[in-house]
Formats: sequence, structure tokens, C-alpha cells
Amino acid sequence: MKLGFIGLGHMGTAMAANLLADAHTLTVHNRTPAKAEPHVKKGAKRAETPSAAAGGEAIITMLADDAAVEAAVFGKNGILDALRPGAIHISMSTVSVALAARLAEAHAERGQLYVSAPVFGRPDAAAAGKLFIVAAGPTAAIATCQPLFDVLGQRTFVVSESAPNANVVKLSGNFLIASVIEALGEAFALIDKAGIDRAQYLDLLVSTLFGAPVYKTYGGLIAGERYQPAGFKAELGYKDMSLALDAAQELEVPMPLASLIAERFRTLIEAGGKDFDWSALGLLAKRDSGVATPLKPTNQD
Repeated sequence: MKLGFIGLGHMGTAMAANLLADAHTLTVHNRTPAKAEPHVKKGAKRAETPSAAAGGEAIITMLADDAAVEAAVFGKNGILDALRPGAIHISMSTVSVALAARLAEAHAERGQLYVSAPVFGRPDAAAAGKLFIVAAGPTAAIATCQPLFDVLGQRTFVVSESAPNANVVKLSGNFLIASVIEALGEAFALIDKAGIDRAQYLDLLVSTLFGAPVYKTYGGLIAGERYQPAGFKAELGYKDMSLALDAAQELEVPMPLASLIAERFRTLIEAGGKDFDWSALGLLAKRDSGVATPLKPTNQD
């Protein structure tokens, strides 16, 4: 398939590499051109603008936030004006429900197709082609995209023909992950103060009632205090909790725990942790227990 790919961060770099290895014809674009170079060396074409990447059958965006997606789609030399009728924009970014609805409407007005397909998984899963993909949009468009999803992920969950519903699912899932991270951070802070060995405690957790991957992954990061380099930055965690709360407000669903976790991320960011992995909520819990950490209390200069 002739594809465009926009967004070569930690996740996008691995995803684009997998598509290229699967013999797709790939044109890549990134705001920092140097990040495209490894793909160009392996046969991809570099696009200087988003529109220049949109000449194929489909284009994938994997960008950090709403603003980046809006610029790539609606901005000068954007995707919207370049994508041919019948071609597909596959948005794999974690964006707001409102933006997904706007994208679906804008593409439909141009005779283009739009599929929301956000993913669950960290950069190592992206590199291994083991992401979980949540897809929503027109049935025929998703069927066209499925071979691509099979390269990028281990399973695709088709949740709706209404594209924004995939974003509701993704945001709700990230809320659940963040809830686990906060709970683990508080639990480790408690056992630390009691003098209990972190590795032993983690082994007990994941060997008994808490054997799910989310506990193994984030329990391991918190137990080992491996917060840098970030697989998913704390500032993105705050962004996602804010988007989840926006969706909840629109649907009139109270989410008091999401509000609490958003506040925890905000505190972590204000303390200098915005570039730490979002599992650094565990570091914040440790600091709050009175143990010295790289973070300052928010009331200090």
C-alpha cells in the first residue's frame, strides 16, 4: 500500500519502521526532519510538509496532542487539502473526542475517509508490533486498514462505526492505567517507610492477585525508579486525564478519581517532573511521604 506517516516520536518511529519492513511504500514527515533520516535510509521518501505525505491510499498520524494533529490536518500545507477522495486518514494519536468528531466531519465533506485508531502499548510494544489497536469508523475503511493494523499490533478491537468512540475508549483506558500507577506509587511509598524490600514486594504483587501486565510494567518501573528516559511523559499523562475529564463533562459523567489523578500529574509537572515517565507518580508519592527525591515540594523555590 502507498502510505504516508506523520509523527516520528518514540511510538511513531517504531510503527513506521514496521510498515516499511512490511514492504509498504512509505512517505514520512516530521516537524524535526532529522528524525526521518533513519527511515529514508531504509527506503522511505521524506516529505517536507504534511500535504506532501498525503498522496497515497492512506495516511497515518501519530502525534502528541490535539494541536499537533490540527496543524497537520487543517494548517498550511495540511493533509485535508491534499488527500484524494476515497483515501483514508488513520489517526492513531490520543486526541480529544471533540477533535475526532471534527476530523470525521471534515474528511467526510471532502469525500475522504477517517478512522480513529488509538493504541495501547509503550514504545517496546510498538517496536515489536504488539500494540493493541482500538478502531472506529466506516466498516469498509477499517477493513482496508486491517492489514496495516495486523503489522502494527497483536489485536484490533473494532468498537463502533462512529470514529470518536475509539477515542472515548482510549481515554477511559488511560484513566485506568493512571489509576493503577497512582495506587502503586502510594503502596510503594507505604512499604518503603516500613522498611520492606521493593523487589520482594513487587514479586509478591505480580505473583498473586496483581499479575496483569499493567501491574508488572508499572510496578517494575516504580520499584526500580526507572523514570527516565520516559516511555510516556508525565505531561502527556496530564493531557490525557484532562481530555478524559472533558469527555466526561460532555457526557455528564462524574469522574472524581480522574480529577484527583489529573491534579497529581499537575503537581508532578510543577515539581519539575514533566519529562519523567508518567509512572513518576510513584516518585511523587515517595516525596510526599517525606523521603528525599529529585523532586522539590511544590511550596519550595
